[in-house]
Amino acid sequence: MSGRPIKRSLTLRGHRTSVSLEDAFWTAFREIAEAEAKPLNQLAAEIDANRAVDVGLASAIRVFVLERLRAD
Repeated sequence: MSGRPIKRSLTLRGHRTSVSLEDAFWTAFREIAEAEAKPLNQLAAEIDANRAVDVGLASAIRVFVLERLRAD
């Protein structure tokens, strides 16, 4: 696994955006989406809708993943 961020595209509410996350976060993010039976784009849109305006989407996803893993 690489420690360098990997940029991937997501579609949020019909708009394409790219997010850079480390491979470990992408893997955990996909696993959470799968466990919740949600498409990755839907889960990303939910995180996006609930984040503060001064928090970037990549940071919000990282915190989301961390909180979920801590809750398990």
